Amino acid sequence: MSTTITSSLKLASGNKLPVLGFGVWDSPTDLTTKSCLEALKVGYRHIDTAQLYGNEAEVGGAVKQAGIAREQLFITSKIYSPESDAQSTYQKCLDSVKKIDGDNGYIDLFLIHNASVGADKCKTMWQAMEKVHDEGKFKSIGVSNYGIGHLEDLKSYAKVWPPAVNQLELHPWLQQREVVEYCQKNGIVVEAYCPLVRNQKADDPALNEVAKKHGKTTAQVLVRYCIEKGWSPLPKSDNPGRIAQNADVFNFGLGKDDMEKLDARPQEAALVLAVDNKSTS
Repeated sequence: MSTTITSSLKLASGNKLPVLGFGVWDSPTDLTTKSCLEALKVGYRHIDTAQLYGNEAEVGGAVKQAGIAREQLFITSKIYSPESDAQSTYQKCLDSVKKIDGDNGYIDLFLIHNASVGADKCKTMWQAMEKVHDEGKFKSIGVSNYGIGHLEDLKSYAKVWPPAVNQLELHPWLQQREVVEYCQKNGIVVEAYCPLVRNQKADDPALNEVAKKHGKTTAQVLVRYCIEKGWSPLPKSDNPGRIAQNADVFNFGLGKDDMEKLDARPQEAALVLAVDNKSTS
């Protein structure tokens, strides 16, 4: 697949999602702005945050300080749970816009963080998100940690369908093939959080064999694996060297043999319904 750091995936909304994103889950608030600026410096244009992460304002600080035109940046955030009624949930969505881009700003992509909060709560959040989307303050809306059943339930009431993306934990050991196939058939772009498997598979023999073959790190191979799959990976780091390294994945490709070797990794249980979405590490 011929891609560059400026490549993008087309969303159902018509907007374009940069193929590589930068995650800020668990990034300390005193480092988030600095890390985002480092990421933007080496070419990332997509930053993925969430209300739950507690660092939306710090991401907003990077947006303001970067010296890059707002329309060249793509910012994602997420809502984890609704408020007590529709109006206050709508306001909670607008609060993210204000923190990230000011009163007159917008967010490029806004997601329901996790389907595990329950169907009724998800409906309340989606309908609030649709209202903000109608007003132009969310350019696209989507979901995270949604299985096929959750997506079908959403389809039953959504005015905006399909959701622009479904963000899932994805890597060679957790390929979630059925829901990924469903998304791809229905025009839902797939984003991959935890593409680096929280560094738990750095010693895997097959992964190291592929990395050695290409003269790349295991992390670079894992990011590239997602890109070859057509997913948008969201690697996370607060280390400037690794931030740059994780973006240096566009000067090599993984062949059929490489992909088959990684695809054959034993599959682990999905953490789709985990409360703590350890996104993007």
